[in-house]
Amino acid sequence: RDHDIDPRAVGADAAMKYVVVSGGVVSGLGKGVTASSLGVLLKAAGWRVTSIKIDPYINLDAGTMSPFEHGETYVLDDGGESDLDLGNYERFVDSTLTRDHNITTGKVYQAVISKEREGKYLGKTVQVVPHITNEIQDWIERVAHVPVDGTDAIPDVCVIELGGTVGDIESMPFIEALRQFQFRVGTDSFCLIHVSLVPVVGAVGEQKTKPTQHSIQALRSAGLSPHMLACRSKDKLEQNVMDKLALFCHVDPKCIINLCDVSNIWHVPLVMLEQDTLNAITDHLKLPRRVPDIAQWRYRAEKWDAVTTPVTIALVGKYTGLGDSYLSVTKALLHSSIACDRKLDLLWVEASDLEDETKAEDPEKYAAAWESVKKAQGILVPGGFGGRGTDGKMCAAKYARESKVPYLGICLGMQCMVIEFARNVLGLADAHSTEINPDTKNPAVIFMPEGSKTHMGGTMRLGSRRTIFQTPDCISTRLYGKVPYVDERHRHRYEVNPEMVPQLDEAGCKFVGKDDTQTRMEICEVEGHPFMVGCQYHPEYKSRPGRPSPLFMGLILAASGQLNDYVTDEAIKVRNSEAYVQSPASLTSPLKVLRKSFSDVRV
Repeated sequence: RDHDIDPRAVGADAAMKYVVVSGGVVSGLGKGVTASSLGVLLKAAGWRVTSIKIDPYINLDAGTMSPFEHGETYVLDDGGESDLDLGNYERFVDSTLTRDHNITTGKVYQAVISKEREGKYLGKTVQVVPHITNEIQDWIERVAHVPVDGTDAIPDVCVIELGGTVGDIESMPFIEALRQFQFRVGTDSFCLIHVSLVPVVGAVGEQKTKPTQHSIQALRSAGLSPHMLACRSKDKLEQNVMDKLALFCHVDPKCIINLCDVSNIWHVPLVMLEQDTLNAITDHLKLPRRVPDIAQWRYRAEKWDAVTTPVTIALVGKYTGLGDSYLSVTKALLHSSIACDRKLDLLWVEASDLEDETKAEDPEKYAAAWESVKKAQGILVPGGFGGRGTDGKMCAAKYARESKVPYLGICLGMQCMVIEFARNVLGLADAHSTEINPDTKNPAVIFMPEGSKTHMGGTMRLGSRRTIFQTPDCISTRLYGKVPYVDERHRHRYEVNPEMVPQLDEAGCKFVGKDDTQTRMEICEVEGHPFMVGCQYHPEYKSRPGRPSPLFMGLILAASGQLNDYVTDEAIKVRNSEAYVQSPASLTSPLKVLRKSFSDVRV
């Protein structure tokens, strides 16, 4: 297979190749999706791909940022708290990145200052140039060589996204570092793609190139000249506009990519491929041309558009004002919905709107929130921090438990599910989390021993941890294929009080997954409920388009009435078989593969 060919064995340059994606005019153009899509094409052509995100902010990482400020905090296997774009990279390219793949101004300056204190600069005056810029270049080169595909193989191509917008003060050291870097690695190993906006102004609908021209001018004045342009627009660019961009931006007309709006982001790699983007990049990098295997990706993109049967899920959260706050959650729901042949209909419900206080202050908002919850086929309560909205989340859990509506609680969502059960089933009216009520006499959720109450950044239980299943017959074990344990990513400070577990367990709140010490509760299920599952970890971080998270699959399957067929012994046997794993259709519609296998067995 072409995918197994070592590029170095077919005449490719042995040096690492770098593709840098920058942005101009305005933020939020989709640099992350552009960089991820480039990774998809390169990987589909058989190259090993890694990704780096540069964030010019001074924070060490995204761990202490409000979701309203910068979207969700994405957690990596090694416990790194990073920008949400690393989630895009992992989902698109199916890689496993590390904390060092997210470079921030804070990390760079911390590293340089640490070296200065150790005397490693031999008495020199430490300056932005060359010390900061050298640190950035060294960091990029070091991290680019870290294997990310589960093997020990060094990547062939590193896709780097430069966050922010060209011209920002905080990004200047990184631009200067990249200017120097292109000469360090050689022009044949460095390809710069600039993402810009081509807006439509006025009633005549004329597409304007001037903003892009000025953005390129600013970039070139800093010493970087883009090899390719990725132009964002609502509609397809006219040919005369593309010719004008090529002329005034000093770019080959064949190297202008038109990224107009598409029905779903999975079409972006396909749009790029149609415009010969892959060959343009590999030609510049002196890599041999290859025909990419993009069939599965195309199937998923087209299936997203074709599926019509809806499944309605209510997401009850406290950051619903910004969709990016729950980006990985919504993507995991989407992966599972498509695999289950359903079109996701997501209802955003602000948790505090379900509370009695809102009922008194704004009855209409209260009624609208509850209308959304009650018409949903499934309820998802994601993670969060702090007391705001917690009572509303418990109201949603109570409704799901009593009405037998499928429910998935993640992190705080599981904790709310446990507290509600303790209050209304065990009769412990003041049961609560010590995070919200430190003086409660019945703490259902407590502060974990190794956490810190004084330092917020990087002090939680973070990263991949093992969960051991306690029984082979629970729903969760069956969704995971009856494996003895799973490794999932965590991000929390508080957890279920182990002293209350015997009471909860006896009353029907079963803790079917625990850590290896048997003292940390990882998964719980409510006995007698069709699907009421809570997990302390965050399964959304490991969901992939071709491998949906099992617990998210469980929620969608239960909400659409398909769960029972998926968790039978026969179905599990088929799902664990080598033929099923290798089946191309299993990446996009596992239920169809199961049904076909069942029919073949019966025949």
